[in-house]
Amino acid sequence: MKAYALKAHIRQQGCELHRIGRSRNWQLKANFEQIQAIIAFVDLSNEPSWLWLAKLLRNEYKHLTHDELLKIASKLEDITINALIARSDCTIAQARTIIDELEGLD
Repeated sequence: MKAYALKAHIRQQGCELHRIGRSRNWQLKANFEQIQAIIAFVDLSNEPSWLWLAKLLRNEYKHLTHDELLKIASKLEDITINALIARSDCTIAQARTIIDELEGLD
C-alpha cells in the first residue's frame, strides 16, 4: 500500500511513471522542479522504504547538462553561485559559468 501512495504522489506532480516492459524496472520522466518535489515528499514522509528513491534522484542532479542548469538559473531572480550550487548540486565551476552567461560576461 505504501508503494501505491508514493506512485500516486509522483503522478500528482505531473510526472510520467511507467514500467519498462514486463520487468521490475520503472521509468520516471520529470523535470527538475518535479524531482525536487518528490524528494521533499519522501524526506517529509519519514518512510524508510522510500529513502532509496530520494537518494537515487539526488544522484541524478549530478548529471544535469549545461542547458538544464542554465534553464534552472534563468528562472530564479538574482541567483548567486552558492544558491545555484545548493539548488542543483552542481560544481562551483559550472555555477560560475552559468552565472557569467546569464550576466553576459562569457
